[in-house]
Amino acid sequence: MTVLVTGGAGYIGGHMALALLDAGEEVVVLDNLSTGFRWAVPPEAKLVVGDFGDAALVDQIIAGHKIDAIAHFAAKIVVPESVADPLSYYLNNTAKARNLLECAVRNEVRHFIFSSTAAVYGEPSVNPVFETVPLAPINPYGRSKLMVEWMLQDVAAAHGLRFAALRYFNVAGADPQGRLGQSSPVATHLIKVAVQAALGHRAGLDVFGTDYPTKDGSCVRDYIQVTDLVDAHLLALRHLRAGGESLTCNCGYGRGLSVLEVVDVVKKVSGVDFEVRRKGRRAGDPASLVAGAERIRTELGWSPKHDDLNEIVRQALDWERRLHNRKA
Repeated sequence: MTVLVTGGAGYIGGHMALALLDAGEEVVVLDNLSTGFRWAVPPEAKLVVGDFGDAALVDQIIAGHKIDAIAHFAAKIVVPESVADPLSYYLNNTAKARNLLECAVRNEVRHFIFSSTAAVYGEPSVNPVFETVPLAPINPYGRSKLMVEWMLQDVAAAHGLRFAALRYFNVAGADPQGRLGQSSPVATHLIKVAVQAALGHRAGLDVFGTDYPTKDGSCVRDYIQVTDLVDAHLLALRHLRAGGESLTCNCGYGRGLSVLEVVDVVKKVSGVDFEVRRKGRRAGDPASLVAGAERIRTELGWSPKHDDLNEIVRQALDWERRLHNRKA
């Protein structure tokens, strides 16, 4: 059988495609290449250029490739953009996901892995944040993702589909073998932007908000290395195929680091003291989000291998150099 990876030409979806192939799976990538890259899709995978909301195309792919599982990564992910243009987020992240789920049901695809987000928690009153806390997203991005989680629950109850909704905290780093990394020229991920500043590919770095109620005034986040993250997806797929029940899990290390702490590590690892500009807060940013990550360890047996910020930054630096040389 074959796994359909939507958004598989992007950052996390691309790493998922690599991991599936490494595990001996057959892979079809569906991506419209609006933010992904054709070259990021491994040659062993089948690439279909198109929209995951195109029901006729998805039906054709499922039937033609005997798809038994869908790993859904295709989404808009920029919080400030979602605040400024909410309807585009509800169209892409929610309405099109509804079409994808309908295709799964119609074609009897039983296993669905969903790329969700810690943004569904909003500004929780406790940290670390466990899966049982009330869900109260504070921006359209988080709401658009939570709506898909609700749809998954309802579809599972009505049609027998089983799913894993994995709520990411902050994803960083690159494939340790150097095959792939964060490649978007307009990325907003902190470590990606800081690494670009360290290598002189951008003029310094802006820190948005230094007056939060945190240890140094900057936002606190839980950073998870990208191959550790996709390992959780493989375990979730194995769990579902073995007859396991649907589940929702946080994906993080359970350790919070502030923006300014991360910047200091990038400066130390790179050896470059780049400019840091302190700006006002961005709309939709919670002060602190740290994963309560016990469920993923106990339910799926997940054990991270790259839980070291220095290593994550070195991977990001190495990938950024490769990417720069590729463009040159």
